[in-house]
Amino acid sequence: MKGRETLPRGVWVPAAFFAAGGILEFVLSLREAPHPLSFWPVWEALGRGLLHLLLALGLLRRVALCRQVALIYCLVSLTMYGAVLVLAYSSAQVTVPESVVWKSLFEVPSCALLFPYFRSVEATALFSRPLFGG
Repeated sequence: MKGRETLPRGVWVPAAFFAAGGILEFVLSLREAPHPLSFWPVWEALGRGLLHLLLALGLLRRVALCRQVALIYCLVSLTMYGAVLVLAYSSAQVTVPESVVWKSLFEVPSCALLFPYFRSVEATALFSRPLFGG
């Protein structure tokens, strides 16, 4: 496969993160849904997971808008988990669902690494395709 272009690490790693995040979101949403499962909780879990997968697909296609959405996602995610930590350390009586704990273990380290990358010049060069007509 000499003529085939390989996907740069700066493209497939963020896409893999969001794809894995979508699967994790779907599984954890189903786990926390009331059992026996009915249509609407499954539909909601599927929708939440598919948003991550669509973002991963956009990143694989190097769409510039998807890079911006991923950048904002990482910023908001880090801010939210930081606020939860502040509440936890201030001994606030906050009930945190188990899914938030599992997602934080996955998202915080990943977003802490991806956020500076999405702001870099290298990411701007890699994710330059317009949403339409590119």
